[in-house]
Amino acid sequence: MRILGKTTINFMATRRSWYIVSAVVILAGLVSLFMKGVNYGIDFLGGTELVVRFDQAVDIGKVRSAMTGVGFESAEIKTFGSDRDILIRTPSIETEEGVAVGDILQQGLRDSFSGNQFTVQKEDKIGPKIGAELRRDAIYAVAASLIAIWLYIGFRFRFVYGIGAVAALFHDVLITLGIISIFDGVAGLNLEISQNMIAAFLTLVGLSVNDSVVIFDRIRENQKIFKTMNLADLMNKSINEMLSRTIITSGTIFIVLMVLMIFGGEVNRGFAFTLLIGIITGTYSSVYTASAVALDWTLRGKAQGRMVK
Repeated sequence: MRILGKTTINFMATRRSWYIVSAVVILAGLVSLFMKGVNYGIDFLGGTELVVRFDQAVDIGKVRSAMTGVGFESAEIKTFGSDRDILIRTPSIETEEGVAVGDILQQGLRDSFSGNQFTVQKEDKIGPKIGAELRRDAIYAVAASLIAIWLYIGFRFRFVYGIGAVAALFHDVLITLGIISIFDGVAGLNLEISQNMIAAFLTLVGLSVNDSVVIFDRIRENQKIFKTMNLADLMNKSINEMLSRTIITSGTIFIVLMVLMIFGGEVNRGFAFTLLIGIITGTYSSVYTASAVALDWTLRGKAQGRMVK
């Protein structure tokens, strides 16, 4: 199925302009990360996290007073999607007497909001040591996936295509992480780095490399047919031939993620937002990063008189 007719867009002619666009977006994200830091969730920090839903809207100041009354004046408190949903986080799991912190927090809310009943939507308890291990393992997981994909692309196609694919994946991860940092807390978005968010990053890595593999595969096929065509024209031809497929695949995923973002609830919103940004950057980077880097690497190798594999 094709939603576009035959196109002849010269993608490679503008690749250096898009390098600049990518660099600017990445730089903006890095500045945000430097200024705001990484907003880790309870999974990676450790402690107790409680999400409650009140029957009626509540004032954050009163919730804070309630937490102060039970000895947790330093607890992090914020709305979690609406004025009825409240997230409370503390670095403790239990008191010295062995009483669960979650139970104390709930009792403090009952005492302060006796006329406004609430239900517990979520309660997580993570030890600080486990949180540190999860944070370390998450970094290892993303790094291992990038290395595995580089080796796979390098063996299946050419080494230079592996370089382009990994450059695109780094590009996607950095841009997505930066945009998450920029939009965290904007319009009520809670974009904490949690295990769900790491799963979203690994998923976007898979989606991005899938699009790159499809384009590289078409380039390899066309190289056998059009043996005298230069690489830039060959890449443009291959990308144009796969453009309709790319739009259909990415567009379908985008629609599903929009539905999840709107109707999936606050718990799934961070996951959906991450993949929404990832599917956009992944589609873009398959053309203007993976293919473009492979082209420039090849041209540079030829200019230096060395063999490019």
